[in-house]
Amino acid sequence: MTRKIMATLTSNLSLSPQYTVPKDYPPHGSIVEEIQGLIRVHKDGYVERPQVVPCVTASALSPDLNNVTSRDMVIDSVTNTWARFYVPTSQHKLPLLVYFHGGGFCVGSAAWSCYHDFLARLSSKVGCVIMSVDYRLAPENPLPAPYDDGLKALMWVKQQVLHQQQNSEWWSTKCNFSSVFLAGDSAGANIAYNVATRISACDDGAALRPLNLKGLILIQPFFGGEVRTRSEKCMAQPKGSALNMEASDTYWRLALPYGENRDHPWCNPLVKLEDLKVLRTLVCISEMDILRDRNLEFCEALMRAGKRVEYGVFGGVGHAFQILSKSQLSKSRTKEMMARVKSFMGV
Repeated sequence: MTRKIMATLTSNLSLSPQYTVPKDYPPHGSIVEEIQGLIRVHKDGYVERPQVVPCVTASALSPDLNNVTSRDMVIDSVTNTWARFYVPTSQHKLPLLVYFHGGGFCVGSAAWSCYHDFLARLSSKVGCVIMSVDYRLAPENPLPAPYDDGLKALMWVKQQVLHQQQNSEWWSTKCNFSSVFLAGDSAGANIAYNVATRISACDDGAALRPLNLKGLILIQPFFGGEVRTRSEKCMAQPKGSALNMEASDTYWRLALPYGENRDHPWCNPLVKLEDLKVLRTLVCISEMDILRDRNLEFCEALMRAGKRVEYGVFGGVGHAFQILSKSQLSKSRTKEMMARVKSFMGV
C-alpha cells in the first residue's frame, strides 16, 4: 500500500506547518518529479519540501508596522485549512481582501516570511483587512482542492458575520463586508480567479450574502496552455528565477487531475472565457516574467468578451518580484503595485 506523508498543522497556530518523517519510514524509491530546492516527489508518493523560505509567527512584524495586528484562525481542522489576518489601525470600517499565496499549487504557505511581510505592508498601505488563506497543496491534494478551500474560506467568513463569533470580533468588527475583494499572486491568482468564477456561475454571489464581492486582483496569474506564448518560448530566466518553463510544466503535472493537459480550463481560462461571468478585474503583470504574454492575452480576451478589466505592466521586474526581490527597483515597483491596488479597491 502506498504511504504518503501529509502536511499537518501544529495545534499552536502561531507556528508554521510542520512536515515530519517517521523514524521507521521505508526508502521512498526514485524521484519522479523535482523542482530544484523546492519540491521532490518520490515514486511511492512521498513528497519532500525543503524549507527554502522561513516560516514566521503572526506576531513577527517589522517595527515600522506597529499599526497592524496579525493573528491566525482555523477555518477547517479536518483539512488543516487556516488563515492569517492583517488588521490595520483605523477609525472606520475597511474593505476585506481575501488573499491566496503563490507556489505553483505545490509549495508555499501563509506563514512564509516573504508573504507575511508583503501582506502586512499591503494591509497598511492600502488600508484594508487581509485574510491570507493557507490552502491544501498538490500533489497530495491536486486541483480542485485549493479552489474548494478558497470557497470554504469565504463561506467561513460568512458564518463569522452571520453568527457574530466572539473569537472573530477582533477582525470582523473592522470590516465592511459589502466591499470584499479576492486576490492572489501566481498560483494564488489562479485560485482567486477560479473561486470567483465558481461563485458567479452559480448565483451571482447570492450564496455569500451578506458578503458582497466587488472585484478580483490577479498578480502575475499562473495560467498556461499547450501552445507556448512568445515570452514563454523566448524569455530566458536567470538562475534562481522564481519561475521558468521547466518548473511551470512540473507544477502543472503535479497539480492538474491525472490525464489532463495544460488546456484544461483550470490552467487555460481562454478555452471557456466567453461563458463566464467575471468580476471587475485588475491584473498586475511583470515585464520580465515568462507569463507576461499569456497574462496580456488573458486581459485582451476579457476586454473582447466585454468584461471589466484593467491591467498594469511593471517594468524591469520578473515573476514574484514583490515578495522575493530586495532590489531598489523591485521595492519601487512594489510601491507602485500597492498604489494601483489601493486605487482599484477605491480605498
